[in-house]
Parts: sequence; C-alpha cells; structure tokens
Amino acid sequence: MADPAHTGPRHVAIIMDGNGRWATQRGRPRLFGHHAGARRVREVVETCPDIGVEYLTIFAFSTENWKRTQVEVAGLMSLFRRYITKEARALNEFGARVRFIGDRVRLDKKLIALMDELEALTAHNTSVHLTIALNYGGRDEVARATKRLAEDVASGKLDPETVDEETLPKYLDTYVLPDPDLVIRTSGEARISNFLLWQSAYAEYEFIDTLWPDFGRAEFTALCENYGGRDRRFGGVKP
Repeated sequence: MADPAHTGPRHVAIIMDGNGRWATQRGRPRLFGHHAGARRVREVVETCPDIGVEYLTIFAFSTENWKRTQVEVAGLMSLFRRYITKEARALNEFGARVRFIGDRVRLDKKLIALMDELEALTAHNTSVHLTIALNYGGRDEVARATKRLAEDVASGKLDPETVDEETLPKYLDTYVLPDPDLVIRTSGEARISNFLLWQSAYAEYEFIDTLWPDFGRAEFTALCENYGGRDRRFGGVKP
C-alpha cells in the first residue's frame, strides 16, 4: 500500500536516450553505448524502493527503431537476449516484477520465450514493478487496442454506447499499471517519441542533458524529489 505522506512519483517512465552518442564521443561503435546503457538499468531499478517509486517503465526499443541499420538492430536484439538471460536471477532476487509491453509479432521466437520466462519467474514479486517497452509505439498500441475494442463491439461483448475514456485503457498494453506520474528523457532531446501517448496525458516531464549511460542513482533521486514540489492541478484550480 502506498504511503499517503509520500509526495514523490509512484510511477516513473524513462526514455533511455543517448547511448549511441555516448559511444561516438568515446570513439566506439554505437552498440558499445547500448551495452553501457543496459548496465545502468539495474542501478535505477534498485533505487526505486528507496525513494518510493513502485512502478518503473523503460523504453528499450521502439516500433520506429527497425529503421536503423541491420547491424545495429541485430546487435540490439542480441543485447536484449543477453540482458534477460544475465539479469533474470538478479531481478528476481531483488523482488522486481518484470513485464513487457509492445507488439511481439516481429520479435524472434527465442527472445519471446525469454520474455515469457522472465515474466513468469517474477510474477509474484512486489518490490518494484519493472515494465520494459520492447517493439513498442504509442500509436501502434492505441491502434491495436482500438482493434480489440472494435472486435468486442462487433461480437456483442461491448455496448458501443458505454464506451468512454475509461474504456480504451482496459485494452492497452499497460492495463494493469497506473498512469505514469513522471516521464524522464535523457540526452537533451525534448520530445516524447511516441512513448505512452495515452497514459502520459497528465504526467510531468523532465528533459535532461545527461546521456543515459551516465544517468544514475543521484540524478534519478533528485528528479523524483523535484517532482514532489510541483503543483499538480489536473486541469482544475486549487482554492
């Protein structure tokens, strides 16, 4: 149960940007930066319980990332398989519950099997809920959700007259998660890149210059503390 005195974000979503630039600055290939970025994830995950963050969602690979070179895409897919295999035990022992969101159709069968295994392994954990967005795009998610909703209307399972803004979220990949309170994007870019479009309607945003491989516990903690000082009115006016 959430602490009523806690003023920080319960759910933080992160666009982990800047891996390739970080590597280029060091004269290394882009995949070197992606490997460095993957190592940062555990530090952020393990920080969450200490600062009251119950849910962490990270953007690992977008539906648009398939446009990158074949070498980089293949390297990223290999990295995801290695990451899951290597980190599964540590995440489970830490008590993290892991979920994946996104369209799995285009992913290879071995990677999908590893994702399924990690979700099953950690299904009863509660220290932090880690959601990994893999082959994910906000527009794609809404389109898939709308298709499922339309199918339920066509089959008679859902009355179209009852459809409202509370209905669609039940069909989204994130249907079991609360909406994010805070969205962080690293690397100095100030755009949301098709990430959690519906869910982030009232999220606070932090666009920071730090490249993801340099992002760590201290900066994550500071951003969450800063969130606690914001005046969130959700479109209303406080008396």
